[in-house]
Amino acid sequence: MNDVCEITLPMMSDLLYSAVVCDALDALGYRHQSPRLQLRPVTGCTKLVGRCKTTLWADIAHDDPDTYELEFKAVDSCKPDDVIVAAAAGSKRAGMWGELLSTAARNGGCVGAIVDGMVRDVATMTEMEFPVFSLGTCVYDSMNRQRVIETDVPVELDGVRFCPGDLVIADVDGVVVVPQEIENEAIQAAWNKVHDENMVRDAIRGGMGAAEAWEKYGIL
Repeated sequence: MNDVCEITLPMMSDLLYSAVVCDALDALGYRHQSPRLQLRPVTGCTKLVGRCKTTLWADIAHDDPDTYELEFKAVDSCKPDDVIVAAAAGSKRAGMWGELLSTAARNGGCVGAIVDGMVRDVATMTEMEFPVFSLGTCVYDSMNRQRVIETDVPVELDGVRFCPGDLVIADVDGVVVVPQEIENEAIQAAWNKVHDENMVRDAIRGGMGAAEAWEKYGIL
C-alpha cells in the first residue's frame, strides 16, 4: 500500500471519488463535509481535484465601478492546483463565473471552479475543458449585481466550511472538502477503501451475495 506522501493529486484524480472520500471522513467523525446543494458539472468535465482558493460574494444593487476589483485579485493570484471556490449563498442574480475568468485563472495554474451560484459562457468553457461545478446558468453579467467581498478566507457552502488550501474533490455525485488537519489520514483511508472495494466487487461478480460479502469484508 502506498504511503500517504506518495498519493499525489493526479493519483487522487485517477482513483479516488467523492463518495469514498466522504466515507473515509465519516469514519473519522467528520460527517458534514459535503454540501447538499445540487452542484453539478456544467462544462462536460466530471472530475475535479485540487486545493481551495476561496472567494466570498455578495449581491449588490447599486452602481459600483469597483465591482470586479477583488474578483480580479483572486483570479490573478491563482497558483497551480488551485480550485476557485465561490461562496454566494446560492444567489441566482448573475452569471458570476465565465470564460474569461476561467482563462485568466488557468494561466496561474487553477484547475477548476466550484460556484455556489450561477455561471455563464458554458459552451466556451466546455471547449476549454475547464471543470466548473455550479447550481446552474444565468446570462446576466455580475457588474453592479454581485461582487467579491473577501478572498482567501474560510467560507461556507450549505454550512460546510471550505478553508484556503483544503483539499476538494468534486464529481457527478457531489463535492467533498477535506480539512487539512486530517487530510493525510482521510486520503490514506479512502485509498485503502478503494482497494478493498475492488476485492468486494470481484467477489460479488464471482457470485457472492451482498449479505455474504458484507459479513466477510464489512464493505458494501
